[in-house]
Amino acid sequence: MSTDTTPTPAPAVLASDAERERVTDRLREAAVEGRLTLAESDERQAAAYAARTRDELVPLVADLPAVRRPSRPRRGPMTPRARRIFTIHAAVTAVVVVALVIAWAFSPAPFFFPAFPTFWLALALFVHSRRAEREPSADELMPEALR
Repeated sequence: MSTDTTPTPAPAVLASDAERERVTDRLREAAVEGRLTLAESDERQAAAYAARTRDELVPLVADLPAVRRPSRPRRGPMTPRARRIFTIHAAVTAVVVVALVIAWAFSPAPFFFPAFPTFWLALALFVHSRRAEREPSADELMPEALR
């Protein structure tokens, strides 16, 4: 009785069009910088467009320096749950602001007193939108070697 303990390799992940474009953009930049000759760049770009899996794309940019990334990654869209909660927050804020404006319109106040609470309600809504739960962006889903 023999037991085979060799791990099975993970299945290859198919490359997306966006990943192929990202690789070819890096190859074009490398050619502009003088890191690749035009012939080598064309050859690698053709291989990138012909690649079926991510594993075929990685060697094409492996010998190039890493691209400097912006300090903050792109943010993905809000998750459906976060969008629903944010919509409720915005609706409640709108109702409160309308109620304050109506109260001001019928009051003898000489100044627009809803301005101060409206500012804080809007600020809370802005902070909520920035801190809401997000779906992963396309940059986060792409392997580090292809970024």
